[in-house]
Amino acid sequence: MSTPIQALLRGPAHEIAAAVRRREVSVRNITEASIARIDATDGRVNAFTQRTVMRAMAEAAALDCRLASGDTVAEALPLLGVPYAVKNLFDITGVATLAGSKIERAATPPRRDAVLVRRMGAAGAVLLGALNMDEYAYGFTTENSHYGATRNPHDLSRSAGGSSGGSAAAVAAGQVPITLGSDTNGSIRVPSSLCGVFGLKPTFGRLPRTGSYPFVASLDHLGPFARSALDLALSYDAMQGADDHDPAQVARPIEPTAVQLIKGAGGLRIAVLGGWFREMADAEALAAVDRVASALGVERVVDWPEVARARAAAFLISNAEGANLHLADLKTRPDDFEPLSRDRFLAGALLPATWLVQAQRVRRWFARQVAASFADVDVVLAPATPCVAPVLGTEWLTLNGQRLPARPSLGLLAQPISCIGLPVCTVPVWGVHASLDLPVGVQIIAAPWREDLVLRVAQQLEAAGVVNAPVASLN
Repeated sequence: MSTPIQALLRGPAHEIAAAVRRREVSVRNITEASIARIDATDGRVNAFTQRTVMRAMAEAAALDCRLASGDTVAEALPLLGVPYAVKNLFDITGVATLAGSKIERAATPPRRDAVLVRRMGAAGAVLLGALNMDEYAYGFTTENSHYGATRNPHDLSRSAGGSSGGSAAAVAAGQVPITLGSDTNGSIRVPSSLCGVFGLKPTFGRLPRTGSYPFVASLDHLGPFARSALDLALSYDAMQGADDHDPAQVARPIEPTAVQLIKGAGGLRIAVLGGWFREMADAEALAAVDRVASALGVERVVDWPEVARARAAAFLISNAEGANLHLADLKTRPDDFEPLSRDRFLAGALLPATWLVQAQRVRRWFARQVAASFADVDVVLAPATPCVAPVLGTEWLTLNGQRLPARPSLGLLAQPISCIGLPVCTVPVWGVHASLDLPVGVQIIAAPWREDLVLRVAQQLEAAGVVNAPVASLN
């Protein structure tokens, strides 16, 4: 039987903050419960690569002291006392930023937190550590040969997805209710889908990336994972704001989303994406989309042209930009890379320049076509992954009669959307598989800067019980 604090830790972050605000529990108590949960479960899940226990306890003590003194500013913090953790490509003061690699172990630890880590702390959240990932964010499975595979908490024989696999697994395992990750080609949406949690990939250029290790500068996004739509909105709102040190960030005012959730999906024009997004998904992934569409009363289907070409363009851009970033180490210490990521980077280093130019042309063309489609639709729905979580080590998937390599194919429904930077909320759908109690995610997609719309739809689906993010039993 769980204690009230353990039960609180298994719930959404906003309930933790409310309980701390009502003085029903101290920040110290919640932080200790989170540490205990990590101690009890991470030997099986392997979500964490580094823990920041002393820092967390110091942050908890500081918050409790502020509350005891009657600090009304502290009482109003949206994430007051909420434990969280970050993918290990975010800078944490005094902790090596590994980016999933062996090479970065020797790097000088940063002297300052990443911008988003600082903003989460300013909102009252308490940092518990850094989370496992694919090396240099280049993968969809978090089967990391340096730090071990992160396992799916709902079935420890299966993949947690990647590259932010540790981030999704930590939330699904009930270790922390919020985590941060990155999404270049689907690295928030794929693990959200496989681990059964909520994930938000904001519009490209919305949240600053200062203090995070890059993969592909022209595609990298940062965003949160959580167990509820409101928690996503609260953390996203806390991280908004200008930062002059990220040249890709667009100068926009803060646009709060949490206060918008009450509107739900009412009045929105919603459609299901057809074509590629139906052809390259199995029966379970399609059933998840159909269930969400039915709950929203959606019957309309729209197609985007040349999605396969857009995905190919994303592949080429990722190969080339990623390889350029690591060129010196590829030349001097190739054996220190994971073999799979090394080979992909080497292939990118050898790409003809004309291919990259053409990929950027396709990307711009595709973006214009998709932008036009939002003239008469507000939100579109698509599977987040083509299937439920595969068993660790799976080499091949069969989709639409095609035998495809499993690792890259987990992202084939996410990459075309990353390529053009649209905001996406992934929501977890359960009960779609005949024999496996595993989730699969649905992408809720909107035009640029309309994070409010995707979160409103997610909130309505959650309130209706269509989507939910239960903590894994880990039996």
